[in-house]
Amino acid sequence: MNASSSTRKKIRIRTKVFVPLVFIAAVLLITYIFPRQGSFKYSFNEGRPWQYGLLTAPFDFPIYKPADQLKAEQDSILAFYEPYFKIDETIQKNALADFDADVNLNEKLLALPPAYKIYIRSKLNEIYENGIMRSADHDRLKESETGSLRIKTGNVAESRKAETFYTIRSAYEKVINDVPEGIDASLLQSADINEYIRENVIYDAETSEKAQNEFIQQVDISRGMVQQGQRIIDQGEIVDARTYNILSSLKQVTEERSGGTTRNSWMVFGQLLLILLMFSSFYMYLLYFRPTEFRNRKHVVFMVLLIVIFLLLTAVTVRFDLFSVYIIPYAIVTILIRTFIDSRTALFASLITIILSSLMVSFPFEFIVAQIAVAMVSIFMLKELSERSQLIRSSFFILLTYILVYIGLVMYQEGNVKEINWLMLLYFLINFIFIMFSYSLVYLVERSFSFISGVTLVELSNINKPLLKELSEKAPGTFQHSLQVSNLGMAAAAKLGANASLIRTGALYHDVGKMINPAFFTENQTPGMNPHAGLPFEESARIIINHVKDGVKIAQKHNVPQQIIDFIETHHGTSMPKYFYISWKNANPDKEVNEADFRYPGPNPFTKETAIMMMADAVEASSRSLPEYTEQSLRTLVDKIIDARLNEGYFRLAPITFRDIQTVKDVFVDKLQTMYHSRIAYPEPRKPEKLPPQPTAESLTADFGTDSSE
Repeated sequence: MNASSSTRKKIRIRTKVFVPLVFIAAVLLITYIFPRQGSFKYSFNEGRPWQYGLLTAPFDFPIYKPADQLKAEQDSILAFYEPYFKIDETIQKNALADFDADVNLNEKLLALPPAYKIYIRSKLNEIYENGIMRSADHDRLKESETGSLRIKTGNVAESRKAETFYTIRSAYEKVINDVPEGIDASLLQSADINEYIRENVIYDAETSEKAQNEFIQQVDISRGMVQQGQRIIDQGEIVDARTYNILSSLKQVTEERSGGTTRNSWMVFGQLLLILLMFSSFYMYLLYFRPTEFRNRKHVVFMVLLIVIFLLLTAVTVRFDLFSVYIIPYAIVTILIRTFIDSRTALFASLITIILSSLMVSFPFEFIVAQIAVAMVSIFMLKELSERSQLIRSSFFILLTYILVYIGLVMYQEGNVKEINWLMLLYFLINFIFIMFSYSLVYLVERSFSFISGVTLVELSNINKPLLKELSEKAPGTFQHSLQVSNLGMAAAAKLGANASLIRTGALYHDVGKMINPAFFTENQTPGMNPHAGLPFEESARIIINHVKDGVKIAQKHNVPQQIIDFIETHHGTSMPKYFYISWKNANPDKEVNEADFRYPGPNPFTKETAIMMMADAVEASSRSLPEYTEQSLRTLVDKIIDARLNEGYFRLAPITFRDIQTVKDVFVDKLQTMYHSRIAYPEPRKPEKLPPQPTAESLTADFGTDSSE
């Protein structure tokens, strides 16, 4: 007992540490990735009304020119900019040195008369002194506004026209075309003069960039100043082009000012505080209003992870300006948590996600209104997810909600339906497509977190499933018993607000282990057949008890979810097959009984659904032995069976109250009366010699009325 208590205490301590750690990790991660564009707290758009109160200048700031205007002015002044080049004298020296060496080595040059060699060398000197540049630079400069460049020599720069320089081609043509009389041009061409013509006018990138920046700085980036306290705009006024420029300038200056270490630290602290408050409220909600979920680690990780993922998506989208945030399907947070947890938790988690996301986006008011409306519609449309078509139908309603809310906001703020941005409808349509594919997410979440959805329960409860079909063929009596138990359990669950679909599915599978030895269970036996005859009582008990272990193995083999296996394990709890236990004690009064041989492995029910299942299974099985089915006999049986299990402590771990148990009893009595209602006995036909009297109209009506009432 102490060891068990110590184990439970350790588990509680670990859970108390684990859950806060999950929340702390989420808060730190979101704070880290939270966008930090600055501390300008207003959203505005040209042509739209100002949504806030009177705004005055908090400090002096310049009115920056619009980006397109500034660029146009800079391009205009750059038209008179002359890039810098320099002449590399080493290229000329190397080229002439190569020529002088080849005069005595190259066969083509050796064959030339001396006058030719003197002419070539003098022309090379002339064109190098003038300058040879890249043809691409030459053409670009000739087409520029000035058509000039600056040749830098030491600390002095001289402006020259681009057309005064040679390219390699024009230099070669110069040598060929300027030949004096007595020199054959064709013979000159055979000397490969172009090998000694090289570009010696080199672009000076460093000096050019510096000069270009000085040129650009001549353009004033601002036009006027706004003095501290000066009125900028008031609520309801339209943001025109001039005001938009002033607001943009104020935003730019504010964000530049907030870039300091001290201000940035305070900004991060403020974000951390807001995120911490939001997650703390969710933590307290789970702790006080959903303690079962709070103690379930998988559920906590699932919900926090879902919130974090969508906040990460929002942060990345805003920080890198990837696309509109209205493409992000925030409704999936609501849909998934509503499907696997409950509607109130889904709404709370969605509010946390929406509020924190609104701190990152432009126009937070419109964002909050649209997303909250969508979250509520998602909850209303998915009261219980049991069909795939529900998600598709919900997606259409979510799309319609987005469109209607957006149109409503535009008409409210602008007073003109013509101001609708049709691109927003495209964003909503993409959002709708993402939500339609959320069904695949339901499947992934089920596999990742061992959840079970209403759709899966409906699929599992299909009696044409191979496992249930095999049960109906091998153990038809057990299959009928399972159907009756599912009817009882569903009726009680509906009354208590428990998960009726889960009980129905669990009831259908709870006795699948009986397929191993179906004949050893009374519901499958024919009159006169009793395989237990001649077996030791402990052996019979072992066969009966093993149907639980066998059922678990069969269910695991067929990939049945753990939530359904829980019903197989708990429907007898740690009780005993009393018939064989008492029979053994009566046959062996002087021996000490080993109760372990006569006890089911358990565990006992630990949820409301498994507790209802245990009661339904025991009551349905025992009700078959009643000699008559009156309300009194049924109530006596139900009270006896359920009270016995209650007194033995089998419901101690289940969150079920005495009032719930009494409600279950009343439902079982009503349901059993319906199941075992007595049918009328039809009269035997009289003998021919004694003909019955002719029926009247009243008696015919009475007879038909009786038939229809059955």
